[in-house]
Amino acid sequence: MADKIYRGTGHRKTSIAKVILKPGKGKITVNGKDVYDYMPYKTLVIDLKQPLELTNTADIFDIEIVVKGGGFSGQTGAIRHGITKALLEYDINTPVESENSFRRLLKKAGFITRDSRIKERKKPGLKKARKAPQFSKR
Repeated sequence: MADKIYRGTGHRKTSIAKVILKPGKGKITVNGKDVYDYMPYKTLVIDLKQPLELTNTADIFDIEIVVKGGGFSGQTGAIRHGITKALLEYDINTPVESENSFRRLLKKAGFITRDSRIKERKKPGLKKARKAPQFSKR
C-alpha cells in the first residue's frame, strides 16, 4: 500500500460526493472541515462511517471528501456511497468468493446499490407532486 490513493464517487438525491482514501490514521475531512464540524448531527457521522466500521478500516485511511448539492441527509448518503466505492477499489484483488471480501460484506449491508429515490416534480393544478387542492362540491 505504498501511499496509493483510492477514489470513489457517490450519489444520493441531488448530492454528489467525491471521496479520496489515503493511508493514514482515520481523519475525515469534508469540504476542508473536520467531519464533526461539518455535519450538524452525530448520527449522520455514524451513518457515513458504516462501511468503514463494517470492513474494519476506520483507522487505516485518512478520508478527504468534496460534497456538493442537497442537504445533510443526502450528502451523508452520497459520502457513504463514495466511501463504499473507494473501499471496493482498495479491495479489488480479493476474490468475491472469499468470506472476508469487502464486496460481499458491503453488498449484504446494502451499501453498494445507489439509492435512486429523488424528489418527484410538481404537476400543474396540484399543490405538490401528488397533493390536490381540497375538492368542494358546491
